[in-house]
Amino acid sequence: MQEVIRPQLLPKRQVKLAPLLARANLLITRDIEWANIMFAFEQENRYAIVDACYPGSPVGHIREQSNIIFRQLLRSRRPFIARITDAMGNEIFRVRRPFWLINSTIYAEVDGEEVGVVHRRWHLWRRIYDLYLGNKQFAVVENPGFWNWTFTLKDEDDKVLAQIDRDWRGVGFELFTDAGQYVIRFGDDSSPKSGLAAAIQELEVARPLTMSERAVAVALAVSLDNDYFSRSGGWGLPILIAGE
Repeated sequence: MQEVIRPQLLPKRQVKLAPLLARANLLITRDIEWANIMFAFEQENRYAIVDACYPGSPVGHIREQSNIIFRQLLRSRRPFIARITDAMGNEIFRVRRPFWLINSTIYAEVDGEEVGVVHRRWHLWRRIYDLYLGNKQFAVVENPGFWNWTFTLKDEDDKVLAQIDRDWRGVGFELFTDAGQYVIRFGDDSSPKSGLAAAIQELEVARPLTMSERAVAVALAVSLDNDYFSRSGGWGLPILIAGE
C-alpha cells in the first residue's frame, strides 16, 4: 500500500522532503552532455527525477553547481553541490560532495543542515558504502563489483531497506555518453501499476525508510553515478547516438 503522509505528525524536515520522496519508486535519468562527448569538456551534471507511476513529466530535478576549472582538472573527483528541486524549481534539499582522493563522501542537507552522509569504503573490487543519519549508521551497501549494477541497502541484520539499480540504456548510450539511468526502489507498493511502474519489480523491505533516510539514498545514487559511471573524457568529434 502506498505510504500515507500525515504532515501534522511529521517534523518540519520530513514535511519538506515528503512531496518528492514519499513514492515507492523514483527514476533518475542523467542528461546527455554533448560538450563532453564531442570535446571532452566536463559539464555540470543534470538529472530528471520521475515518478515511475506517472512518467509523463518530471517531479523533480538534480542540478550540479561546481567550479568550471575544477571540473576539467579533477573530473569525477571534483567537489560540487547538487540542488534537488521539485518540478517548479523549488529546492527540497541538496547534496554536497567534497574533493576526494581515495574514498568519496557525500552529504545530504536540508535548509543548510546536514541530515545524513554516505561514506565510500575502499575495497580492491567490491563497492562498499556506509550510510548514516547523524552519527548513527542505518544501512550498508556491499556490491560485488565488476558488472553488477544493483546496489542494495541493508540494515545491521542484513535485511533489505531499499535498492538502487542502474539500468542498461542501450549500446549507444552506454559506450558514448554519461546519460545513466537509476531506479530507486523504496519498498512494496500495492497501488495500481501504470507507466514504467508496471515493469519495476516490487521490493520487500524490512521497514520503510524515513524521508531523511530516503534523501541519503538519493545522495548515494548521485555518488554512484560519479564514482563508477561517469566517463573521463569525450571523443573529440561529433557522434550520432542511437539508443536501443
